[in-house]
Amino acid sequence: MNALVSELLEFMARPAIGDDDFNALALKLFAHQFAHNRPFQKFCQGRGQTPRTVKSWRDIPAVPINGFKDLTLSCVPPETCARTFMTSGTTRGDVKGRHYHPTMAVYDASMLRNFAQHVMQGEAKLRMGILFPDEVLMPNSSLAHYLALALEHFGTPDSAYYLDDQGLRIDALCEALQNAQNSGTPFALLGASYSFVHLMDALQARGLRFTLPSGSRLLDTGGFKGQSREIPMDAFYEQLSATFGVSRAQCLNMYGMTELSTQFYDAGNRTVPSVKRGPHWIRSRLLDPLTGQDVPAGERGILAHTDLANFNSVVTILTEDVGLATEDGFVLLGRAEGAQAKGCSLAVDDFLKAAKA
Repeated sequence: MNALVSELLEFMARPAIGDDDFNALALKLFAHQFAHNRPFQKFCQGRGQTPRTVKSWRDIPAVPINGFKDLTLSCVPPETCARTFMTSGTTRGDVKGRHYHPTMAVYDASMLRNFAQHVMQGEAKLRMGILFPDEVLMPNSSLAHYLALALEHFGTPDSAYYLDDQGLRIDALCEALQNAQNSGTPFALLGASYSFVHLMDALQARGLRFTLPSGSRLLDTGGFKGQSREIPMDAFYEQLSATFGVSRAQCLNMYGMTELSTQFYDAGNRTVPSVKRGPHWIRSRLLDPLTGQDVPAGERGILAHTDLANFNSVVTILTEDVGLATEDGFVLLGRAEGAQAKGCSLAVDDFLKAAKA
């Protein structure tokens, strides 16, 4: 395991890689997981896909994300892991998916390199405001850890959390935003999409708007699943831009999930939906959930991600998100509905039956 982690970290540290290098490491990780992750092994065997037969990363079986809720998908005993991240449990009540991390070295390296490129954009440090609870309040949240890394490595000393167990620290945040506006110091506000909605509601009730300095940016993630109200994306980013005086080009969105160890980013939301892109250690495909095969070019499909940073669980996951491929990434179109949602459910059933057989 240590040798595999070292190889993965070296791979991620490269400026770029070729298709053959990605394929070789993906197949090595697949063989490791096939040997040590029993439910995954049984699923693959049921499909006739083994390290002997799988020759491309595209042929590695994609595990539906709901499998993380029903099975222990780990190559090592869960009790030996450094961290366990849990899903929010919005789709099946209190049943939470679990993602086990034997070491945080890989997850952290993935986050930091990717964040530096897509969010910091050449800046070493920015004053940050975090609209999400810290790791003390949410120790099993991958987003809490992600934001803690952002604050620790890229935030200036006057960065702070503005959401705690009492809710939004609206007075303190207004003071920080006003200070940034007056001083001309760029400010980065990061958090869950719905935290921004609550904040904008609170500011609107006070009749407040800000004009943050050039170089400021806003980063939201998570969307509005399971929340009390939906907001069209175009209206959301228009309101963000108007409330904080930040161009929509610097209203960034991060697409990630507990079942992944790597995040995707867009280059702002001038128009929506925006193109999401990932680093060289993650690749995506669009699948028909019923057949598991790639959809024809130009057609919508369910996103499947092969994330090499997922070294301990399963390297390829099948999401429940609909996407459309672009030249250098994908456009996220929303959650699966209708036939596609039914296909995802059948894929989950197929996986669970095979893995528990």
